[in-house]
Amino acid sequence: MREDIKEIIISEEDLKVKVKELGTLISENYKGKDLVLVGILKGSVIFMGDLMKEIYIPCSMDFMAVSSYGNATKSSGVVKILKDLDFEIEGKDVIIVEDIIDSGVTLNYLKEYLVSRKPNSLEIVALLDKPTGRRVDITAKYVGFKVPDEFLVGYGLDYAEKYRNLPFVGILNEHVYK
Repeated sequence: MREDIKEIIISEEDLKVKVKELGTLISENYKGKDLVLVGILKGSVIFMGDLMKEIYIPCSMDFMAVSSYGNATKSSGVVKILKDLDFEIEGKDVIIVEDIIDSGVTLNYLKEYLVSRKPNSLEIVALLDKPTGRRVDITAKYVGFKVPDEFLVGYGLDYAEKYRNLPFVGILNEHVYK
């Protein structure tokens, strides 16, 4: 699997440091609030699990599955909700946990959808932000790393459901997907 990686851009150690920093910041900002983390499947699972371990205030979690990629390397722009929340978020402080913000299309749709469910507040934490890929104006309150316009895998990010289990974030060699 590592032979398919052109370059490691974020090491396992750098990921651990950043996730701890984000968890501490979220904990400080949400003391005394009814915090719900909403992980976006499947990419956010590793990040969300590690992030929750670094949040030292009570919080609950739920998951949504949305899709706009399929097996492609670029978003189709068509967003489908494959799995909705299991409980209500009205009156709660919600943070969407996302692996990467790329085009922003999926996340923008999701944010509008969740706002309609009347949370007390709604923010985004993204491990990675790829601003050069943005097609809609959306920003995250909490961002781990800004990344180049490359196809990235590892630490939850995939290509055709593979490479999620890499402990780092790397650039996928083009020969894998072209």
